[in-house]
Amino acid sequence: MKFKLFVLSLLSISMSEVYDGYTLYTPGGGFGGGFATTYLKDSNWETINSWTHNCGPASMPYLVLTDQPGIENSLLYYPCQNNNPIMETGGTGGQVNIYNWDGDLLWNFVVSGIVDGATSNNEMQHHHDIEPLPNGNFLVIAWERLYSSEWQALGVDGVDNNFNQMWTTAILEVEPNFQTGGYQIVWEWYIKDHLVQDVYPELSNYGVISEHPELMDANCGNIGTSGPGGQANGDWMHINAIDYNEDLDQIVLSSRFQDEIYIIDHSTTTQEAATHSGGNSGKGGDFLYRWGNPQNYGRGNNSDHWLGDQHSINWIDEGSPGQGNLICYVNRFTDSYAAVLEFIPPLMDDGNYYIEDGQPYGPSSYEWLKQASSNFNFTTSMQGGAFRLPNGNTIITDCDSADIYEIDSNGNLEDSFSESGGNIMIARAEKYNPDYFNFVAGIPGDVNGDEIINILDVVQTINIILGTQESTSLADLNNDDIVNILDVVQLINIVLSP
Repeated sequence: MKFKLFVLSLLSISMSEVYDGYTLYTPGGGFGGGFATTYLKDSNWETINSWTHNCGPASMPYLVLTDQPGIENSLLYYPCQNNNPIMETGGTGGQVNIYNWDGDLLWNFVVSGIVDGATSNNEMQHHHDIEPLPNGNFLVIAWERLYSSEWQALGVDGVDNNFNQMWTTAILEVEPNFQTGGYQIVWEWYIKDHLVQDVYPELSNYGVISEHPELMDANCGNIGTSGPGGQANGDWMHINAIDYNEDLDQIVLSSRFQDEIYIIDHSTTTQEAATHSGGNSGKGGDFLYRWGNPQNYGRGNNSDHWLGDQHSINWIDEGSPGQGNLICYVNRFTDSYAAVLEFIPPLMDDGNYYIEDGQPYGPSSYEWLKQASSNFNFTTSMQGGAFRLPNGNTIITDCDSADIYEIDSNGNLEDSFSESGGNIMIARAEKYNPDYFNFVAGIPGDVNGDEIINILDVVQTINIILGTQESTSLADLNNDDIVNILDVVQLINIVLSP
């Protein structure tokens, strides 16, 4: 039976055509600054909707569901560059805007300086990606500025920039408040809490690098590079993509400068995330898994170095071929060409990842690969993306050419689109399943979500009318877009009906 299902799956994938979905992307002229427009297009590349911005994109935008079904009720989460970033290099952001379908700016958040509510008092600068979460919060990638006194205390042997600074990585979970315009930082993770070094025995994080794959070598790679216009900076890891797996409650990150991806536990508290214990994994904020360049932790050899300048790491969604695997866009797969690479992480039943003593994390090869060539060259020097679609196709973005491609499982080109205009780039494009927006929000009248309609729902509906509780479409029983006494009467009738 399994063999028959496998054959049927292969047949269905081999018959793939252009996936009938909605493609979302934001063209930008080199990113950052100025104005930009986000587009949502159908499978014929006709514009369904667009949003205008007064700031250029830092990476890709996202459509996020509300508690009301329908594409017109989704929100646009848009990471962009703020007016005066304190750290500037590739992917600089600093700002997250949230819009409704009509293009109204509902909420704005700036991460460019000291962040109120964070446990760190260091300056931070958002860059590249964000990741919306199922609860409406979102994760932010940020640089954290460390001056010499702090990076020296971490066992860093020196930096490669004349500012004497080290910009490390922070991940913040932000809960927006649309009513007040405020926010709350509800979860934090810092790479500086998960370092090992073999230079200074007197420091607490001293150890043998190869014995600690769960930690980052504090002296791995360069700390500093040349940014736009030759501007020097202290960027160390250059994290450029983030994705969240709700089933595992885990986060995956991509580091361009280290040629590695990392998985961390999101189920921890902020306090546990700063330690080596706690959370579902029992490992706190340490790496649960890493892949792409095991020589960073003193294991493996050049044949295990699979990634180069990669972007767009993400889990393949449930219901798509390869679900649960990881896929990414590898900008420098060879000296000349990029590739899209899918691999299977060695996930165990307890949510941790298998690794043999003294060996690198597996796998030792990829599951699926599409390499660029002279005949089909989707290579880009910056950003770029790859996402698996439900019909087995893969959508690829060639950033610096502003091209979007869709290929089938055999690597055959099914569709392509090129954004017109000079000096136009597209960081990443994502294609949405139309069914994504047509979910069942819940049982009408079940305002508190306990799957029982009773007097508690009546009380909460009254609270909505009085303005002491946030409104929900489940309380609008007569579908007139207003929660009022008529809905209470209808709800009471439901409760009293035999």
